[in-house]
Amino acid sequence: MIAYDSIKPWLFKLEPETAHHLAASFLRFANVCPSAFNYWTQKHFITDPVLEQELFGRTFLNPVGLGAGFDKNATMIRGIQAMGFGYTEIGTVTPKPQPGNPKPRMFRHIEEKTIQNAMGFNNEGMLAVQRRLQERYPFTTPIGVNIGKNKTTSEQDAISDYTTLIKALHKLGDYLVINISSPNTPGLRDLQNEAFITRLFEESKALTEKPILLKIAPDMEAQQAVDLTAMAVEKGADGIIATNTTIDYSLVKEPKEIGGLSGAVLTEKSFAIFDAVAKELYGKTILISVGGISSAEEAYRRIKAGASLVQVYSALIFEGPELIKDINTGLIELIKADGYSSITQAIGAAR
Repeated sequence: MIAYDSIKPWLFKLEPETAHHLAASFLRFANVCPSAFNYWTQKHFITDPVLEQELFGRTFLNPVGLGAGFDKNATMIRGIQAMGFGYTEIGTVTPKPQPGNPKPRMFRHIEEKTIQNAMGFNNEGMLAVQRRLQERYPFTTPIGVNIGKNKTTSEQDAISDYTTLIKALHKLGDYLVINISSPNTPGLRDLQNEAFITRLFEESKALTEKPILLKIAPDMEAQQAVDLTAMAVEKGADGIIATNTTIDYSLVKEPKEIGGLSGAVLTEKSFAIFDAVAKELYGKTILISVGGISSAEEAYRRIKAGASLVQVYSALIFEGPELIKDINTGLIELIKADGYSSITQAIGAAR
């Protein structure tokens, strides 16, 4: 196999979105020739009883998942598993297809190991994703479905977009994620309010028994995040994902004035919000941490703070596909070093 460090300089000569499409094409090859990925799966997928846990009615063989935004159209599920991920989250899916924001809309901040994206929920739409999931689900590893409203849908009609998506997709995933925290759809973050979330979960929970989680932004005050997530859980949310990308452009030297930042500069900001939420909600709901995780040590910090699962995305671009194996093998060592026999004993240990 070709070492990632040897091809990264060539990939980084490409426009970021072009490099993404190249990687996606490779991973989609697993759909037509799954046997070609058997070696990759054997090499990268870590299975150990220490990492296993039961959540959402499924077995998660390891706690490291791929965050939403990479596999927007549910075309790479087999390939993602071969990279070693214990689960994947597809989307964000909108009811109607949409092209997203004008290009260029993805940028690298190489020195800061950070990605800035202003994609804008570009995806092929609900029906295309529904068709693919019908072919794939249930899968050997859990699948989350991240959903959002179309750009042209008004705030007043946003509930309809989410309920339409839930009706179409709830039987085709293991959990659903309400995305009202992306900075790339105008007005979307304005929906992070009590009135909208109350109505959203009242209507959504009447449509499905599948778990529905809420994903929040990192750019609110800690107490605001705590109040919002606690209220969401009270109204029926089955879990919280913290956090999405940040619009704090002061974190990089040469920011673009669009989109959100993910990667290394988000680490502490994301952890601070997650930690505040976990202090309130650990033991009351399932917590998933995402944002700036690039090592087993950082993943373990989130787990001990209360995360049952973690997600990785931008770190893959800078560290390569070996990262997932490294995080999982490192987690096994860290868990055992603390005297635990299972990840479930480590979750929330710092609380």
